Amino acid sequence: MLSAFIAGFLLIAVSELGDKTFFIAAILAMRHSRRLIFAAVVAALAAMTVLSVLVGQVASLLPPNYIYYAEIVLFIGFGFKLLYDASKMPANTCDAEVVQEAADIVDKAEGHLSQQTNWAICVEAFVLTFLAEWGDRTQIATIALAAGNNPFGVTTGAILGHALCAAIAVIGGRILAGRISEQALTIFGGCLFLLFGLVACWEGPLS
Repeated sequence: MLSAFIAGFLLIAVSELGDKTFFIAAILAMRHSRRLIFAAVVAALAAMTVLSVLVGQVASLLPPNYIYYAEIVLFIGFGFKLLYDASKMPANTCDAEVVQEAADIVDKAEGHLSQQTNWAICVEAFVLTFLAEWGDRTQIATIALAAGNNPFGVTTGAILGHALCAAIAVIGGRILAGRISEQALTIFGGCLFLLFGLVACWEGPLS
């Protein structure tokens, strides 16, 4: 369970820092109560994590060999994809396109927000975060991780990783926006995915 917790935490903490969800939370926190945004964002990410783990548990009913090879292919594939993406990025800057995309998403949602009540703001933050995470590589990786590891460990580790990134976003997202090295984070994330793939190879199929 401890290894699943650590894997879930590292997977999220490294992959989510500086991504679109991170900047959505940071931008919303600049305009509304940080506590409200943090609570809504973490709730959305926790719901997505639980859903992903449940899908992973359903996938675990497949033959062990299928899970084994699918997990290896996903992690190693994501790892090389991230390293390739990093090679195309400028050094020492955040991804301006991701920041702009997050800002456009928030601006569009704010334009349709008729009343800025606490409830409306929480719903806005929840929905934007949930939709931004849907189909993200970390969701797919969480499914793969949950299929071959302790589901409770993966869930708690991933939620804690999400909460950490959300806290950083709402507290210091504006300050960090121009200082995050997207290339360095992407390289680190790619290496982490490759490491997970190698660990899966070493552990072998589930018995």
